[in-house]
Amino acid sequence: MAHKEVVVALSMIAAASPVSATSPEPTPNTAPAGTPETKYCMWIEAITGTRVESVWCWTREEWAQQGVDVDKAWAKDGYKIIA
Repeated sequence: MAHKEVVVALSMIAAASPVSATSPEPTPNTAPAGTPETKYCMWIEAITGTRVESVWCWTREEWAQQGVDVDKAWAKDGYKIIA
C-alpha cells in the first residue's frame, strides 16, 4: 500500500516539474554581432579514430580563413560566444 502512495507522489512531482528546465535554449539562426576580437565557439566533428566532438573558439576572421561562414554554420554548430 505504501508503494502505491510513493508512486503517486512521485508521479505528481514529475508532472508538476517545469518542462522549460529540461529543454535547451534554441540557437539563433545567425551568429550574434560582435567586435573583431569576439570569439565564436562551435562544435567540430570528431576527428577520425574518435567519437568525441570538440569545441573550437575562433574570431570571425579565423573561421573565414578555414572556409567557414560563421553566420551559416551558427544555426547548426554554434555553442557560445566569448566577448
